[in-house]
This record gives sequence, structure tokens and C-alpha cells, in this order.
Amino acid sequence: MDPPDLSALLRPRSVAVVGATDRPGSYGDAALCNLAALGFSGEVWGVHPTRREVHGRRCVPTLEDLPAPVDAVVVAIPAAAVPDVIGSAARIGCGAAVVFAAGFAEAGATVLQAELVSAAGAMPVLGPNCDGLVSFHGAALWGDALVPRPAGRVALISQSGNVAVNALAVGRGLSFHTVASVGNQAVLDAATLLSALVEDEQLGSVALFLESDGDGARLADALARAAERGIGVAVLKVGATAAGATAAAAHTGALAGNQRVFRALVEEAGAAWADDVHDLLELAKALAVPPARVHPSGADASGLAILTCSGGDSGLAADEAGRLGLALPPLGTATVERLRSLLPPAATTGNPLDYTAMIWGERERLAGIVEAVAADPAIDQLLLFFDEPAQMEAGLRASWDGVREGLADGAAASGIPALVASTLPDLLQHDSAAAFVARGVPAVGGLRTALACVAALRTSSADRWL
Repeated sequence: MDPPDLSALLRPRSVAVVGATDRPGSYGDAALCNLAALGFSGEVWGVHPTRREVHGRRCVPTLEDLPAPVDAVVVAIPAAAVPDVIGSAARIGCGAAVVFAAGFAEAGATVLQAELVSAAGAMPVLGPNCDGLVSFHGAALWGDALVPRPAGRVALISQSGNVAVNALAVGRGLSFHTVASVGNQAVLDAATLLSALVEDEQLGSVALFLESDGDGARLADALARAAERGIGVAVLKVGATAAGATAAAAHTGALAGNQRVFRALVEEAGAAWADDVHDLLELAKALAVPPARVHPSGADASGLAILTCSGGDSGLAADEAGRLGLALPPLGTATVERLRSLLPPAATTGNPLDYTAMIWGERERLAGIVEAVAADPAIDQLLLFFDEPAQMEAGLRASWDGVREGLADGAAASGIPALVASTLPDLLQHDSAAAFVARGVPAVGGLRTALACVAALRTSSADRWL
């Protein structure tokens, strides 16, 4: 099946904001400001019954008064008037629309939502009850506060607007390609948006936050296409409990089905399952870096090596690896001998390897240790722990930089997939994470999450990338 053409939504050339205003805190004000903030170079119109100009943009009374149909219509007006505006947009040939307003099926107004769907016809509509869409390679059709940030390779598709808003505030080296809040999914659902996004050459991975099962066949097809295209997908779905399912229904009118069956469908299609929003975003960040993906070698004994400067971290990581069924092969005799000249006398050679803090800051030595472990025939993946405080004395900076660069040097020279992680999420700093990613090594926050990412990069690879 051909992917849907959502170019008018994802990369619009012209935009009209219905409900244009300069009233602070309003959707219409935010939409116009966000288009300017992200540097949208296309034509922008305001639509307002009495205003002739808002934020320097020319306004017309109705969509029919536009000189030509626009690609994307941002609808920033109350729910009751939305179906008529959507009908007008479809009649004059606009390409797509975004509806911010709540007060549809999630609030019991199923008839009003049905009228919206009927009015849209074949025109794609995002929402209602959503925050919109930000394409960092296209335009910001977004109704909430937005701070410009560099474009990346991760997309987020979320039924929760707040999850999307919060994700846009995350650092830790996370850079977005697209963020979409799909809301009630009255016309355009997450699976359809996924199937369109995975065709983009600049995309590396997608994080899906879902509140309803949706169309299982459509989602399976989209996940299959993602696998064909080499796009990693991570999924988090609410509704594992009766309370969660009830909350989802109240939020977006979503109907949650059997969680066990849904998870089986997702994992069978090669996607990674996330346990919380933090895991979801870190999984997507890791999956977006192709060099981190493990390609099975066929060797039965191949597995993960963990390197850290702490015995406590070694034990915690080994426990979590065991819980996830991740093999930690013993290092071979030749590797142990090679490490003897690199490790301090207090270090005990093993897997996990605690190289101790006695060599902290020694860039070349740390790089050599990473390379030596990676060269072991039993090792096909590395997990390197690196904790960095947000603030430190100026005199300490050089040693932390030396560790970061030493680990990055060793990982880059190793020839096998590597992942860097902090033991606690707050100990992964944005600039360092971005520096690792620039060298083909994803960096994630939190020990447990790191092992989940390791597992995803291993268990999903055979289906997704070979």
C-alpha cells in the first residue's frame, strides 16, 4: 500500500491560522508566534472576521477570502465552530488542517466530532483536542509554548499533548525531527502518521505514545514499513490497568483493549516496548543512531560488555542484565593479558569491568581499555557508563572531558556497537550526550533504561535491520 501523502501537514509551503490573534496565552497567538520562531519561510495568513493584520501577518475574514488555498490550516477557535471551518477548508482545496480545540468525543460530544469528520472528507485533519505538530524540517503548527531547537532524527507521535509538550523540553542530547500531538485521532491516527513519516530520509526513529489500540492492521502495516526502511520504533501504551484505561477514555475518548495482545503485536512487528515516558524517549534516541544497532554474528557466545569506574554500578548493571536475559560473556585470556598493562593494580578484570576511578581523566588509557574489551571475540556490544554533574569546579572539568573523550575515542575505534549511559538520568548532560551522538554513540540517562536500550538494540535488530 502506498504511504499517505501528508506533505501539506509535514512540510507545508503556506499556512492560514483561523482565529489569528495577538492575545497572549491563546492558541491563535501561539500558532503565529511559533511559525515565526522556527523561521517558517512560506506564506502565512491570519483569518479573523474583523482584524486586518496580526503579528505582521495580513488577515482575511474567512478562508474563502484567501487568494489561493493554503497547504495547512491551523484551526484555533472553539469547538462548536470547527466543523464549518473544516468544511470550508476542504471545499476550497486546502491540503490539511490541525484542530486544537477540545470538547469533542472525549467530552461526550460524539455528534460534533462526527460532523468534523464528515466535513473533512478526504482532507487530513490532526486532532481535535491536540497541541498540533512541529516539523523541525518544515513548520510549527503548534498551539503551545515552543522554544526553537536544532533538528534531529527522532519523531514523537503522542495522543497526549502534555507528553509531547514535556518531551520538547527534554535535553540529554535528544533532538527531534517531528513532534505530533494527535489527540482524538478523529480523522488522522497515529498509525497513518507513522506510515507517512517513515518515508522521510532524515528520520531515524519514532516514539509512539498511545492511549488506544486503534486500527491494529494499519499499525502493523506501518511498523512493517518502518522495519523495511530501517526506522527504529519504540512504543508506550497506557491502559495496562482498569484505572489507566478509564483515564485514557476520559482524556481522548480512547478505548484501550487487551494490553498483552497489543504488546505482542508491537513486539512481533519489531518495535521496542517502553515502560514509561523516560524509557520511551531514551529508547527512541538510541534507536535513531545506526552504528549502535547490533547485527547478529551467529556466534553463540557473543554478548555485551559493561565498563564502569564503580564496583557498585557493576553489580547493579549485572543484576539488570540478568533480569533482561542479556549475556555477559567472560573476557578471554588474550583480552585479560592485554588489559593487564592498562588497568591500575586495584582493578579486577571481568565483565562487567570496573576500571576504577584511579585512572579518571586519562584519555588515551581509557580509550585503550575500551578497544581491548571490544576486540574480544565474545563481545559484540559495549555499554559504557559515564556520570557527569551539571555543575563542577573549573579545575575538575578537564578530567571529566578526558573521560568523555577517552570513552568516545575507544568506542569509535572499536568497530562494534556501543552505548554510553549515566547511572542516574540527571547525570547525563546535554552537550556531552550530543557529542557522543555526533560520533555515532547514543547516550541515554539512567542505568535501568540503559540496559533496556541495550536489549532493544539487540533483540529488535534481526527483524528490523537485516
